[in-house]
Amino acid sequence: MNWGSFQGLLTGVNKYSTAFGRIWLSVVFIFRLLVYIVAAEKVWGDDQKDFDCNTKQPGCPNVCYDHYFPISHIRLWALQLILVTCPSLLVIMHVAYLEAKLEKHKKKVGADYALRYPPGKKRGGLWWTYFLSLIFKSAVDIIFLFIFYHVFPNYTLPSVVKCHLDPCPNIVDCYIAKPTEKNIFTFFMISTACVCILLSLLEAFYLIGKRCKEHLQARSEGHRRQDSEILIMKKDPSSLPPSKHNPNEIGLEAFNSTDYKPSPFNFTACPPQTALTTKAAPS
Repeated sequence: MNWGSFQGLLTGVNKYSTAFGRIWLSVVFIFRLLVYIVAAEKVWGDDQKDFDCNTKQPGCPNVCYDHYFPISHIRLWALQLILVTCPSLLVIMHVAYLEAKLEKHKKKVGADYALRYPPGKKRGGLWWTYFLSLIFKSAVDIIFLFIFYHVFPNYTLPSVVKCHLDPCPNIVDCYIAKPTEKNIFTFFMISTACVCILLSLLEAFYLIGKRCKEHLQARSEGHRRQDSEILIMKKDPSSLPPSKHNPNEIGLEAFNSTDYKPSPFNFTACPPQTALTTKAAPS
């Protein structure tokens, strides 16, 4: 991958990122990736070769080195950087998919088309992809900080370590190469990882707060629109569409008292009801 295509991918991420996301990207690629490539590999490059023990017993330095360095700093950082940047690549792929879909829509519809959302806005699936990428990046950095603390207590390397593992004949003193320089780089990488965690969490809370604010604004706008329609209906009901009229008011207008006409049937003209009489039977 050349620098032009790499820059294009970063531009696609920055277009949909917030200010926190842009700062996070700068910290990762300047203070973590470049420092790892330029300086960290050289500091840990001759680590095992310069691990000296005060014994000539074959196999003892190798066993002691494997005990105190089950995995090298440089390999842990490489794995950490790969896992941290993978969610950003997923966001890039999602953005590329949306842009390809938009280009396909342009060819199908033509120049006269309207976007549902303005460019650079995170909506729908892209919002969830971006939000979950922030959570994943924070979780990866936190897990690796715990691993570093568990493997290398207090994130520091001592100048001398004592080893009594087989095949060492007794307690052997082993010396780590350039422990002060390694501790400086370790604290620098740990500090930048903490800054990245803070930026990712701040951006996640910012996205949640912004989404809640938009939801509340939409609800308040809907209530204001409903109140304005009720006010207009009270002042001039004829200005509203028929679907907005109150059916009860329409019923009252249909049966107005002036339009009521009594029935032509006259109750006074009816003959009075005669009682039925019975004749007595002759005896």
